[in-house]
Amino acid sequence: MKSKLQIKDSLFQACKLNIDDRLLTIDKTLKSIAESKNNETKSSAGDKFETGRAMMQLEEDKNNRQRYEANQVQQVLLKIDLHKKSEKVVLGSLVSTNKGAYFISVGIGKVRLEDGLFYCVSINSPIGAQLLGKTKGDHFHFNGSEMIILEIN
Repeated sequence: MKSKLQIKDSLFQACKLNIDDRLLTIDKTLKSIAESKNNETKSSAGDKFETGRAMMQLEEDKNNRQRYEANQVQQVLLKIDLHKKSEKVVLGSLVSTNKGAYFISVGIGKVRLEDGLFYCVSINSPIGAQLLGKTKGDHFHFNGSEMIILEIN
């Protein structure tokens, strides 16, 4: 069985990989759009050309927004200090409850490790906001269930 620090590191790496993959996919899409825009030649059907360019521009704008958001998430991840100890739930905490284990980081959802199932959640998510600032032994209700914080690492 891994130490809590090793588990936190594995979860951190899973978050990092998720964001890196997301950024890579967005960059590939943006490159493809740029190539398509450069290869597009004006045809005799001017309206068709303009519609195609407008659609490519919308797709490019959407991907640029996604890239910005992914970069923001990456910046949050880089603020995490895995070695920081706290009595309260903070960014980077590994929180064990009677209903599951949560890594307070970025919202990528379920991550299965050899040590069990963990949820990587953002402090802005409903569960992350509920956990933030709580201490060991605190009780709270979430989605109709009573949750108890058993451990904070």
